[in-house]
Amino acid sequence: MSFSLEQKLAQFDSPIQMLRDSEHKLFRHAYTREYSNWRDEQAASRKTALILDQSNHMNETYFRGGADLVRLLSDTCINSFKGWGRNKAKQNMVCAPDGNLVATAVLFGLEEDEVSVVGPIACANWMKYQAEIGNYDVEVTTDVRTAERGYATGGRNTYRYEIEGPAAWAILEKAIGGPLPEVRFFGMTEFTIDGCLVRALKHTMAGKVGSDVHGLEMWGPASEGKKVMDALVKAGEEFGMIKGGALTYYSTAIESGYLSQPVPAIYTGDDMKPYREWLSGDDYEAKFSVGGSFASDDVKDYYRNPFDMGYGHILKFDHDFIGREALEKIKDQPHKKKVWLKWNDDDVMNIIRSSLFDEAGTGAKFLDYPLSRYARVQMDSVHDGKNFVGTSATAGYTRNVGAFSSLAMIDPESAVDGKEVVITWGEENGGTRKLGVERHVQTEIRATVSTTMLV
Repeated sequence: MSFSLEQKLAQFDSPIQMLRDSEHKLFRHAYTREYSNWRDEQAASRKTALILDQSNHMNETYFRGGADLVRLLSDTCINSFKGWGRNKAKQNMVCAPDGNLVATAVLFGLEEDEVSVVGPIACANWMKYQAEIGNYDVEVTTDVRTAERGYATGGRNTYRYEIEGPAAWAILEKAIGGPLPEVRFFGMTEFTIDGCLVRALKHTMAGKVGSDVHGLEMWGPASEGKKVMDALVKAGEEFGMIKGGALTYYSTAIESGYLSQPVPAIYTGDDMKPYREWLSGDDYEAKFSVGGSFASDDVKDYYRNPFDMGYGHILKFDHDFIGREALEKIKDQPHKKKVWLKWNDDDVMNIIRSSLFDEAGTGAKFLDYPLSRYARVQMDSVHDGKNFVGTSATAGYTRNVGAFSSLAMIDPESAVDGKEVVITWGEENGGTRKLGVERHVQTEIRATVSTTMLV
């Protein structure tokens, strides 16, 4: 019998102890951290063009079936599936019965009877579990990311590339030998590059909708990946396109407002116990880590609903789904608002100086860059000088902002452009047992609120 998540949790005093003291490594990148240097790579996403190879780091789970496939999607996801079909895509959200998020991912309509769920595996795990216990006539297969399978077991089934930047469209049109098909934001399309059929999703990890900074995510059979990449690189030469690595990919996501994953709302409640027993003690959810200065003994204080994370526009009450009743009860209540926080330069330099030059154990928590993250989910306390107003999440430095910044979920009253707030940096009691946490003392960072993108 396999060791379950429920059995692993039984070894700890509380679920949050397991998550905050997780000793699993945060990043196991199976692709290049930098191709040139992350400063030039970040800047290219705004000035010229950047191409990213995402072929290794995301899980891809395929769900195949007829009428039961659409029924499964509708029953498990908060998204609407009216008009759903081939070449449709969604930022997919799944909730627990209490209305808190289990996970998010990107859902691709590959064929009328096939979809793929791409991203961290928690979203696909929840959907797969529902498919099994609900007796849906759906086939599920997963192409796990390279770091989980190891190169010895063979490569991925699919290549996945992304082009970002003002010159992205010109490069793509040169590569395909003509105009790109018209496609709306988060719409899917198809075209041919060097004889290879390419499927694509229009979105961006570095720009905003309506700006001149575009993004297109492309994929196809792994056997054609090199041919397509070579054609794109050749087309991008005259436009100054460069390759970007892992550091640039994760850090520039702050600019576009991507909050990363929520803490899965699965670690508590008798109604979730069967799911915790179904999950392995070696699954993503069992290796999950939580870090930051926000500290509570109750893991439920770390859960987030779709409204708090800025996903209220995705939620549709036009169908029955898991968590609907709970979300209907709170839809008209005040919720946190997603904002950007630009950090004070002097406070940042004080933290860097303290973490590097103070005596070990007496300095500030090390501020890594370009990505200042040492747990799967970072939650640092934010206050307005008197009261706690929310939490700061993904943080880092980008050349495009020209400063350290972070995304945050704060009270609506504090979500005012130009308002100064204070972030507590570092963990309580000298730090938890996570591998990326050295002994340190907490310190504070002043930050300025922005309700719109910083660049």
